Amino acid sequence: MSRGFPLQRLRNIGIMAHIDAGKTTITERILYYTGKTHRMGEVDEGSATMDWMEQEKERGITITSAATTCFWKGHQINIIDTPGHVDFTAEVERSLRVLDGAITVLCGVGGVEPQSETVWRQANKYNVPRIVFVNKMDRVGCDFARAVGMLRERLGANVVYIQLPVHRKEKFIGIIDLISMQYRIYHEESLGATFEDIPIPEDLLDEAQKSREELLEALTFYDDQLLEKFLNDEPIQDEEIKKALRKATLDAKVFPVLCGSALRNKGVQKLLDAVVDFLPSPVDIPPVKGTHPDKNREEKRRPSDDEPFCALAFKIASDPYMGKLTYFRVYSGKLKVGNVVLNANTKTRERMARILEMHANKRIDKQEIFTGDIAAAVGLRKTTTGHTLCEQKRPIVLEKMSFPEPVISVAIEPKTKADQDQLSLALSKLADEDPTFGVKINEETGQTIISGMGELHLEVLVERMMREFGVQAKVGKPQVAYKETITLPAEAEGKFIRQTGGKGQYGWVKIRLEPLPKGGGFKFEDRTKGGILPKQFVPPVKEGIAESMQNGVLAGYPMVDIKAILLEGKYHEVDSTEIAYRIAGSLAFQEAANKAGPVLLEPVMSVEVTVPDEYLGDVINDLNSRRGNILGIHPKGNARAISVVVPLSEMFGYATRLRSLSQGRATFTMEFDHYAQVPDSIFEGLITRLRGF
Repeated sequence: MSRGFPLQRLRNIGIMAHIDAGKTTITERILYYTGKTHRMGEVDEGSATMDWMEQEKERGITITSAATTCFWKGHQINIIDTPGHVDFTAEVERSLRVLDGAITVLCGVGGVEPQSETVWRQANKYNVPRIVFVNKMDRVGCDFARAVGMLRERLGANVVYIQLPVHRKEKFIGIIDLISMQYRIYHEESLGATFEDIPIPEDLLDEAQKSREELLEALTFYDDQLLEKFLNDEPIQDEEIKKALRKATLDAKVFPVLCGSALRNKGVQKLLDAVVDFLPSPVDIPPVKGTHPDKNREEKRRPSDDEPFCALAFKIASDPYMGKLTYFRVYSGKLKVGNVVLNANTKTRERMARILEMHANKRIDKQEIFTGDIAAAVGLRKTTTGHTLCEQKRPIVLEKMSFPEPVISVAIEPKTKADQDQLSLALSKLADEDPTFGVKINEETGQTIISGMGELHLEVLVERMMREFGVQAKVGKPQVAYKETITLPAEAEGKFIRQTGGKGQYGWVKIRLEPLPKGGGFKFEDRTKGGILPKQFVPPVKEGIAESMQNGVLAGYPMVDIKAILLEGKYHEVDSTEIAYRIAGSLAFQEAANKAGPVLLEPVMSVEVTVPDEYLGDVINDLNSRRGNILGIHPKGNARAISVVVPLSEMFGYATRLRSLSQGRATFTMEFDHYAQVPDSIFEGLITRLRGF
């Protein structure tokens, strides 16, 4: 079996945006116009194809990234529709890791919003080429120029118009294409499926020509031939513009901007054209790099079916009928059903018993997959998010994905004894699926604690547990995920000596702790000299310290940003054991940490509150009372946007409070920003309360 079309005609793209910018509506229109569906799903009606989970239909938001495949003008387009809510940022992160290009959707009224900035930064991290679609151009208060200006100011993006919206009597009626210099009018009665391209009206011609000059001028930096023609006033063909714009877009140096209204069925076909014209195929992307798992040398895989097979697992999903589904992206080579591949991270073999092409929650069996394909495998036992699957004789480990740590926790317990086993199973499956969902047992209270990225994140996961796994559980109030660290260097000894007749236990070490800069994690250094401690006892000391760091000395929270140095050690020829040194390391760490000026760190959130002018003062006063640090206030449509950083502990119940302060007219978005030391003024009281909890 061979590939049905050239690799150059494949596009792997994601659609990313702030919540409510219209991502899912755009995806639904794409599926309709490409013939994938015969009826347009609507988010408001709960009938969107890609939002197939019950919670997605009820809440009108995207929770999981859904994958689908469609075809446009002889090209295959694999689309991943990602969530816009910040609590599900891991879904965006892992999707961007495996995509070649992306469509960034902005609301024509809101412009660049906080989550727009987050997803743009995530795309910058992976150097993903993007096109921008300014949606909702039919809405009152939409401003195309303002939205593009915000892209330049807030994101520092080098964006160029390739279209202009046309409004008549405040109604959005068509689009001017600055490459072809044609004016497209959509036929309302055909739901935008039919349209007419006509010459640009006289009253709009000057503005269109000026914008086209700006586009050409911007592109002359990336194409010498275009520069020469531009300077000599020679005619420039449409294909020459597209070629230069494609090159600049693939290098992520320029981001073309389009416009439309997905809800009114305007601009979606042009968007599909831009995906084909400007976003990369797998062959436009540099070879993927990794390391050999045993020889620690760099390995590369070119995007070709003739290369050794190499794929990255980027998502795990539990399917009620199929069991565990592992989504993966093929970077090189091809694979048939029944082949055995190597999981290079765990060094275990996995058999590809069944391979599926996904369309949201529907599926098609595939007998063979090729370079560039995005597919799902059924029943892989040892593979999880971020693992590399590859040919056994040509192993490679691709760079792993990094995810933010959870910042909020709740206690959860089964309602009845019968729910206990089901609860453990459900939590295990959900933790497999979601790298930002944590589960641990509090050793002192015996409670099960689950952690996530926000209240909505945990709420959705608990709902899924009850619906999909039939578990009835009691959930506690949300608690902040604090951390601990040290501020001073300190030294301490740890001794574990037991004589019980016969062989005993003997371990003695001396360590020094030093604070590391923010984000330093944990480092360990062995400074023992002259073999005073046999080498086999050094790793257990490190393990004992690392275990102790999971339960800090102030209130039992994980400790971070610490360097531990092993200074001395003594051993007994008969009684010394690895477990004795693990315990000695743990005891030394606890004593040194208590002497090292331990402090509590709290998660601080970046918040943007959009509020009408008349309520501005009350909202600012309330934010100040929550220990908020206001960074700036700027106009946003006919309201004001307040940028502020606030400790997460002060933001519980804020949605209700903001509604009452503004008569329901203000809105806010919130995402994790950084960890900061708890101020001395509340430290003692907080520690007392946390120890009680």
